[in-house]
Amino acid sequence: MGLLRAYIEGAGIIGPGFANLDEFSRVLESGRADPSAPTPAPAPACLPPAERRRAGMSIKLALAAGLQALEASERDPSCLATVFASSGGDGDNCHQLCEALASDDRQISPTRFHNSVHNAPSGYWGIALGATAPSTSLCAFDASFGAGLLEAMVQVAHYGQACLLIAYDVPYPYPLDRVRELGGAMGMALALAPEPTARSLAEIALDFAEGAATALADAGLEAMRCSIPAGRGLPLIQALVRPEPCRLVLDYLDPLRLDLAVTPCR
Repeated sequence: MGLLRAYIEGAGIIGPGFANLDEFSRVLESGRADPSAPTPAPAPACLPPAERRRAGMSIKLALAAGLQALEASERDPSCLATVFASSGGDGDNCHQLCEALASDDRQISPTRFHNSVHNAPSGYWGIALGATAPSTSLCAFDASFGAGLLEAMVQVAHYGQACLLIAYDVPYPYPLDRVRELGGAMGMALALAPEPTARSLAEIALDFAEGAATALADAGLEAMRCSIPAGRGLPLIQALVRPEPCRLVLDYLDPLRLDLAVTPCR
């Protein structure tokens, strides 16, 4: 039966070689995903010009993926709770701060400072969409997608209201990538609701399990799943694209995994 249940009303995804769910579907059907392909970084047109100039890659990815799922769900963003999940936040900004602190002039840019906090994408989301509903930003290293999904589903179950999950990761530049290497940049979003609607894509029931996580047949997509923490959710996105009942096991905090039963609504 599952400890938690929710209905997916919309999904968004951006990653190496694909900018949305339709492009991801075509990559999936080709069986030739390329982990080395560039990840599109759409300009966040929803932001005012000043904030748009300050937005880094992580903010662009988070907003773009979130907007895709939001549009499909047709929910009002001003009152939609959000959960943002990332294994490390803005790696580029972290690098620039480290460079400044290691230089003779250790003055820190105010923009870089306020972009350094882990909930920066949440703040930009609020500015862009006038969102005033509660927002949670979390990090669980490689388990960040699973932790974000669990948190969002708990909120849906507890409050009986819809919640938008946005997971994103951006690689660190050299030399930080020697310590923490990610396989690319990715943003992923799911709009979750407590009850089925005309827009529902699938019902998901979540429980805990142990053992191996579900692997992907496409070698390129499997490389993304293993090397990008946000990519741990790719099996679930694949299940939405190929609407057949299935059971998935997603990575979480060792030794636990998330056991998902996915039932299409269409």
